[in-house]
Amino acid sequence: MSAMVEIRAPAEQTEGTRSQLLRWLKGIGDAVVENEPLIEVETDKVTVEIPSPASGVLREIVKREDEEISPGELLGRMEVAEAPREAAPGDTQPMPRLTLDASSPDAGARPPLSPAVRRLLAEHGLDPSGVQGTGAGGRVTAEDVMRHVAAMQAKQGVADAMDSGIARTGGAVDLSSSAERDAAQTGIRRVPHSATRRQIAQRMVESLLHTAPHVTTVFEADLSRVLAHRERHREALAKEGAPLTLTAYFVAACVDAIREVPEANARWTDDALEIFENVNIGVATALADGGLVVPVLKNVERRDLADIARTLHDLVSRARAGRLTPADVRGGTFTISNHGVSGSLVAAPIVIPQPQSAILGVGKLERRPVVIEESGEERIVVRPRCYVTLTLDHRVMDGHRANRFMQVFVERLESWS
Repeated sequence: MSAMVEIRAPAEQTEGTRSQLLRWLKGIGDAVVENEPLIEVETDKVTVEIPSPASGVLREIVKREDEEISPGELLGRMEVAEAPREAAPGDTQPMPRLTLDASSPDAGARPPLSPAVRRLLAEHGLDPSGVQGTGAGGRVTAEDVMRHVAAMQAKQGVADAMDSGIARTGGAVDLSSSAERDAAQTGIRRVPHSATRRQIAQRMVESLLHTAPHVTTVFEADLSRVLAHRERHREALAKEGAPLTLTAYFVAACVDAIREVPEANARWTDDALEIFENVNIGVATALADGGLVVPVLKNVERRDLADIARTLHDLVSRARAGRLTPADVRGGTFTISNHGVSGSLVAAPIVIPQPQSAILGVGKLERRPVVIEESGEERIVVRPRCYVTLTLDHRVMDGHRANRFMQVFVERLESWS
């Protein structure tokens, strides 16, 4: 006797957010084994796989690829030989696994391919060895496959134009349309947007143009004392698994600034400003394939510098290895973007991740001449300095409160002992 089982988006994975269904890993009529990856979902800039709730045959797809989904929403139905037991009150749906960790024997010596990549390769009849991988260790990502397909299509489009209805005069080729001429003359190459890039773009437009009036204040910080402290303690803390990065100091200094200006750690609602008691700081982290994730350090107000450094190292390492879970990128109340690591001096405004109220930007650290006063005399010295910015939701705080935040932040860095 058979029964139909519903396939739903896990409520605990996407609470408080909207996610996007990237692709089904099985088609209608395909057999599925319990806990086998069934659906890929994009949530909070992390791609996760939703496993099959039972063994059976996929019979109905309710939500299509690229559609947005809500927590607990019905995605499809499958037919099973017998109905599974009803979930006990304390049961939860299994945690999805990151697609970045999926394995495949057909990857050879190269890093393993995710089910989504294997399916894309099969759909387009491609050999994985012919696709350049930009992921960690040369891993082929879904975006790599789509870029490869787009490049093939662009070349084919030009070739087709050359072969159909082209007037040849004196050996020259006159393409039949301006679009085709542009493609041939300027080498235009279409690169389809990944689901992650589309979601980031949507959130940025929504935050900057439709939600929060952005204002940026700029300060400059002298990191002489921070660098001296780091030099004294770096080796000892590294042995304890807590490599000291400058970002760890920025995170710690933010705690002092938030205690002074708690509205920086808040969210705006129509009825009231909700100020968070816990300080959960997201740290923007660039990935080798050009992507960006923001892992969150939870309860930073309870941590010392060594604990911050240790937790930060763990999160960033797992982010770059593709091993973050959805929980690692949720719950942020404030964000730091250390854009200076790639050479940027100042970035303004940096788009605020909603529903947060502010984001701190840290520019490139460089040695600069500065005028100081000692014993009533001015002189020029060279100090390690960087620009720091606070981009804020102007509904939440005024300029003088933002400046007070930055004053405390800079003072903490410059007086580190």
